[in-house]
Amino acid sequence: MTAIHRMEIPVPFAVETVNVFLVEGETLTLIDTGTNTEEAKNALESQLGALGYTIEDIETVVITHHHADHCGLLNIFSEKTNIIGHPWNEPWITQNPEFLKRYHEFFRETALQFGVPAAFLNDEALLTTRTLKYSCNRSLTHTVREGDRIDSLPGFTVIETPGHASTHISLYRESDGILIGGDALISHISSNPILEPPYEGQTERARPLLQYNQTLKRLSEMNISRILSGHGEDVLNVKQLIETRLQKQETRAFKVLELLKEKPMTAFEVCVKLFPVLYKEQLPLTISETVGQLDFLAYNQQVMIDESSQQLIYYAK
Repeated sequence: MTAIHRMEIPVPFAVETVNVFLVEGETLTLIDTGTNTEEAKNALESQLGALGYTIEDIETVVITHHHADHCGLLNIFSEKTNIIGHPWNEPWITQNPEFLKRYHEFFRETALQFGVPAAFLNDEALLTTRTLKYSCNRSLTHTVREGDRIDSLPGFTVIETPGHASTHISLYRESDGILIGGDALISHISSNPILEPPYEGQTERARPLLQYNQTLKRLSEMNISRILSGHGEDVLNVKQLIETRLQKQETRAFKVLELLKEKPMTAFEVCVKLFPVLYKEQLPLTISETVGQLDFLAYNQQVMIDESSQQLIYYAK
């Protein structure tokens, strides 16, 4: 059985660290990288050194998704290194100008539709692309989708686990139930489903919270013994933790429903009620969380949406 080593890398975000995994097989494979900072690079080099390796020894890097704490250090690997991930990572990790322009336009148009005042959208820092300074400018050499295998990871199968990100994949080894899960399930915090623009071939935005709930339900039905998570400790009580997360999700949605029973509101008005301080500092995250709850309620036919004006108005049924 191949050895898997967890390395904890510091990141300049609230989570403080990210876990990356070195898989020793016939060749060396790294799962995720850490952010594009000197501190993260030094930590990765130091921990690889403790195992007897250098950056140059790694032949393959697999990224679970496009967020900077998981792919930011891709630039330090040689041109010969295989870089593998979901195809939708590509515009993010190459920082494709046309895609990023489309993302800004999407976020602005969608935010206005959700009732966010235009003044909030004049500050570029409010757009989630601000984290790209910690990311990379690197292309995938190979893409993978649901059910694919990766040559350097025998026994593992790629499963698509969207929700936290549309680009998210996990790696499942059925023989012993190990899942290298990125941010699909984290022991001490809930993964936050984040709004993203439609990708190539899509005509409307995804519903990330609905996707994430489906991902959790799928993981719960699998024979998983341990999740090697992208943050914090390994998850052992997989089914129990998923049940807890889904119950908390229903509780949060019920709170939103109760707010709408008081009066109809835009998504932004609900957001301010839910996050009276945080929305000013982290608008993309808080509006994503709020819209996720509203998508959930709409899917379960507990709210109606008035689309007659520029701003969507949500009503409790």
